Amino acid sequence: TDLAFMDPVTTTCQECEGRRFHDDVLKHRVGGRSIVDVLEMTAAQAVDLFEDRALLRKLRTLDEVGLTYLTLGQPLSTLSGGERQRIKLATQLHRTSSVYVLDEPTTGLHLADTGALVDLLDRLVDAGNTVICVEHNLEVLKRADWVIDLGPDGGKKGGELVFEGTPEELLADRTSVTARYLRRDLGLLEGLPEERH
Repeated sequence: TDLAFMDPVTTTCQECEGRRFHDDVLKHRVGGRSIVDVLEMTAAQAVDLFEDRALLRKLRTLDEVGLTYLTLGQPLSTLSGGERQRIKLATQLHRTSSVYVLDEPTTGLHLADTGALVDLLDRLVDAGNTVICVEHNLEVLKRADWVIDLGPDGGKKGGELVFEGTPEELLADRTSVTARYLRRDLGLLEGLPEERH
């Protein structure tokens, strides 16, 4: 029950005992399992149960993006932002000649998830797609093919092309604030720019 400004209240249905299905649906079985049993399985477990090629391809795609631990019936509202991003991208893995524009896809991701996301982006590019990321994360920046650095600051003090080229070329740029942070991150220590007021 949605209470608007308060946390929602969840109650268990007394008729189905939280299983979400009527008895006439629950009597049907797949490999000896009811739909409730199947929805409680992880994607990894489901690969061993099903034989349908189309379904297996989708389940294996979850493996390719590191999400085999998700249960088939897991509500989207319980997924992190990173998990949702990877599910969206997983649906695109085997397509080619597409252009993807992502706005700060690493926001809120753990460092390990960021690595998995960049691996996934690399695979999209390797498959013949174009991926454009608006991103400040240095891990993404290091693995980019091409960097466009706008600045020198944000808002009204930005919007100018500061740098355009490869990450390696960016390291040599002395005008880019981004380059300074990247050099520091790579251990090519140089003082960070003074904070602007």
